[in-house]
Amino acid sequence: MTGAEPTPAPSARAAGGFLRASAGAGWRSWLSVGGVAVLAGLMFSASARLADGGGADTRDPQDLAQLVDAETARVAELTDRSGALDREIEALTARTGATVPTPPAGLVRREGVVSGSEPVSGPGLTVTLDDAPSTAVGAGPGGVEPQPDDLVVHQQDLQHVINALWSGGAEAMTLQGERVTSTSAFRCSGNILLLHGKVFSPPYEVTAVGDPEKMEASLDRSEGVQTYLEYVQWVHLGWDVRHSDHLDLPAYDGGGLQYATVPEGTEVFG
Repeated sequence: MTGAEPTPAPSARAAGGFLRASAGAGWRSWLSVGGVAVLAGLMFSASARLADGGGADTRDPQDLAQLVDAETARVAELTDRSGALDREIEALTARTGATVPTPPAGLVRREGVVSGSEPVSGPGLTVTLDDAPSTAVGAGPGGVEPQPDDLVVHQQDLQHVINALWSGGAEAMTLQGERVTSTSAFRCSGNILLLHGKVFSPPYEVTAVGDPEKMEASLDRSEGVQTYLEYVQWVHLGWDVRHSDHLDLPAYDGGGLQYATVPEGTEVFG
C-alpha cells in the first residue's frame, strides 16, 4: 500500500529465537491475567470493608458533631502547649540575660492593635444578631411564607456587619468575645458558628472599639445590613445596636502563625 512500510519476514537465522519468544510471551500473558484477577479481588474486598466501616470502631470522627468536638479539643491542647512554650522561652531569656533592641513604644502599640496581640479599650458599639423566634413567624408581604433558611442568622449576615464596622473606622473587634484579626476565619454550619476552633450558638455579638457614630453610619450604608434589617421586619430576626462609652477587648490568645521551612542542608537554588 502507498505510504506504508512492508513488514519484514523473520530471517532463517532468527526463526528459532522468534518461536521461543512467542512461547515465552504466551506464558507471560497468562501470568499477567492471573495477577490482575488477584489484584481486582483484593481491591473489591478492601472496598467492601471500607463501606462496612472496616468491621471495627474507628477513631476518626464520623459526623460534624464529632469533628467539631475533636477539633475543639485539639485547639485547646495546642493553645496550652503554646502557652507553656512561651513561658519556657521567657524563663530561658531571663536566665541568660539576653536583650534585644526594642522598637518605639508607639509602633509596638499600633502593631499590637492591628495584629490583635494587644488588648484595646475605648468607646464603641455592640451589635447583636439572633435567630427568629418560632412564635413570631408569620406570612410576609403578599402572603409569602418564610422558609427555614429565612429564620436563622447566616455567615454572610455576620460578614456584612463586620465589614461595615471596619469600614466605619473600627480599631479592634471581637466576635463572641474572640478577638478578630486579619487571619481570623469563621464559618457557620446550620445554626452554629465555628471560630478559632471553638463552637458558638446564637445570639451572636460583634463588639468594636472606635467612633460609635461613624460605625453606626457605616452600618446604615451597608446594603447587606439593610437586607438583613428587612428580614428583621418580616420574620423578626434579632437585631440590636448598643453604644458604649467604654469597652475592653481582650488580646488574641490563639498563638502564632505556622509556616514551612527548608530543611537544613537543602540547596534552594541549585
